[in-house]
Amino acid sequence: MAAETVLDTMLATKPAPIRGVIFDMDGLLLDSETLAMDALVAAGDELGYDMPASFCRRMIGLPADDCRRLVQDNYGADFPLEQFFARQEVHLRNFVDTGRLALKTGVEPLLDLLDRLKLPRAIATSSSRYRTDHHLKLVGLDGRFDAIVTRDDVSRGKPNPEPYLAAARKIGIAPEFCLALEDSHNGARAAHAAGIRVIVVPDLLEATDEIRGKALAVVDDLHTVRAYIERATA
Repeated sequence: MAAETVLDTMLATKPAPIRGVIFDMDGLLLDSETLAMDALVAAGDELGYDMPASFCRRMIGLPADDCRRLVQDNYGADFPLEQFFARQEVHLRNFVDTGRLALKTGVEPLLDLLDRLKLPRAIATSSSRYRTDHHLKLVGLDGRFDAIVTRDDVSRGKPNPEPYLAAARKIGIAPEFCLALEDSHNGARAAHAAGIRVIVVPDLLEATDEIRGKALAVVDDLHTVRAYIERATA
């Protein structure tokens, strides 16, 4: 569907005003999911386990505990779980620190628009505080968000709504006046469960019928999101 048609469809619903925006990070702001998948595969190879990319993609959008549970369920109780995820962190850090981490298309123009509109914005991510702060600083996005909620800040991660509710609370905006931006299925589920309208920008996972049913729209990139916010707040 053409971007203009998508915009017309979104605006036809006459949603509540947008007073705050909540971003996912990996796969939405940062082109980091492919790096994370490569790091998982590399860690498995290093320890002598075949870790296909199709399996690794099942971890996208999951909190750390759920990723560990998924790996243990599939590879058994003898799998060196802590060593595996420690090696994955080493490989990912190496990929990131050697220049492979990049912003997704349209991030900076969208943040510039939010600056002009004086709309508060937050991040709700399944990544750790350490990884979040490191990655945002590396790509020059540190200081551009009013609040950041990581997996270390909540007791229940996505698809539970807690990260989104915490982010909305931190920026002082009621959920019904927030807009969530997500790439993952569990992220979209979390935002929807929090009562926050969500636009999905798929990265490695295509939107399913379920996710399309929960989303305000599924769009190709953040440029369409920026156009929507411009028109919705005009």
